[in-house]
Amino acid sequence: MTIADPDLCVLATSTKDHPIHLWDSNSGQLRCTYRAYDAMDEITAAFSIGFNPNGNKIFAGYNKTIRVFDVHRPGRDFEQYSTLSGKKEGQSGIISSIAFSPTDSGMLAAGSYSQTTAIYREDNMEMLYVLHGQEGGVTQVQFSKDGNYLYTGGRKDPYVLCWDIRKTVDIVYKLYRSSETTNQRIQFDIEPLGRYLGTGGQDGLVHIYDLQTGEWVSSFQAALDTVNGFVFHPFLPMAATSSGHRRFAGLLDDSQENNPLNGHENCLSAWSFYSSTTDDAANTDFGN
Repeated sequence: MTIADPDLCVLATSTKDHPIHLWDSNSGQLRCTYRAYDAMDEITAAFSIGFNPNGNKIFAGYNKTIRVFDVHRPGRDFEQYSTLSGKKEGQSGIISSIAFSPTDSGMLAAGSYSQTTAIYREDNMEMLYVLHGQEGGVTQVQFSKDGNYLYTGGRKDPYVLCWDIRKTVDIVYKLYRSSETTNQRIQFDIEPLGRYLGTGGQDGLVHIYDLQTGEWVSSFQAALDTVNGFVFHPFLPMAATSSGHRRFAGLLDDSQENNPLNGHENCLSAWSFYSSTTDDAANTDFGN
């Protein structure tokens, strides 16, 4: 997406009981919709969506199914792929997250609420292998900048897992975050140079990890409530966080009983980082 080509400045959204909407990011106007239907010929909403690297297709996750829409053909035309084989082998559950390798490998990762992550070929959706090890349903998958590693996070799971997709047998390391008692999605992100990963948590902290070693680098208090979103700026030394937690009057779930924070802070915050040298990312001071 580039401002030099307004036709490519779009974003896609999905919400309950609605089709996928494609929006013009400059004007905010709805451009078109992509509709999937269930066996009763009723619209079924996608649980996850992602553009392929070429930007000409939208991959959408459903229950045990991935549907592929051609961006240039809105409506109800799509290709459908089951994530289970005839012998019930493969990846079950709701496909809750989708990410594409940033290299030209032609691979994509799909996370499922069945606590699995599967690697597929983009061209024919052939399943290459399935990763097991998440304690909760997978809520996010993200490749490293070189495409060799995959990071996965889940609900009610206190760790972001690092996988070497060239080996796939063992977990390389685990990155802690406070999310073991909530079903809420807790987003993490990798900074543009690919060296550091940042993640929020129920404790209101943002943790920064060195991806070369898997070691903790720094943390800072970003909110008085759950930090459910964290994203680095694509080229500036900045980041944004979102905070908030769903609560019901008179009712306490496990996450509220174990959450030491009392603030109801539903907000979006911007953070600026700085480096002691202009060319050494390792000296970046996070959380200022």
